Amino acid sequence: MYGRVIRFLFCIAVSLLAAFAVAADLSPRTSTLAGVTLKATPRSLTGAVWEFELMFDTHTQNLGDDVAKSAVLVADGGATHTALEWQGDPPGGHHRKGVLRFNPVSPLPQAIELRIQRSGESAPRSFRWRLR
Repeated sequence: MYGRVIRFLFCIAVSLLAAFAVAADLSPRTSTLAGVTLKATPRSLTGAVWEFELMFDTHTQNLGDDVAKSAVLVADGGATHTALEWQGDPPGGHHRKGVLRFNPVSPLPQAIELRIQRSGESAPRSFRWRLR
């Protein structure tokens, strides 16, 4: 009986550590370039739609990006997934916030990378998270 209890407690401990590791790895990522700061945070990577909260901040230029068209999600092996939609502030201004939505990637990859190609920037902004 004690063996079962110990195995049960061990399984719970491993599950909690795994959940903590995943949660810690899904922390916000930030990129600042050419006077524009972009912060990306996975909001939901379960269910029928994956969501990333994005915040743009600048005092030097107009944020006229079409966020849904400028974003791709890259999974293991380089497969790219286009965004479903952007739900947030419209183009313009100096501060924008919203949620970028994608179809889920299946099977679940080891890691994902969110790439945002902003107009006038030579390379995409890249935000990477380990999923397992």
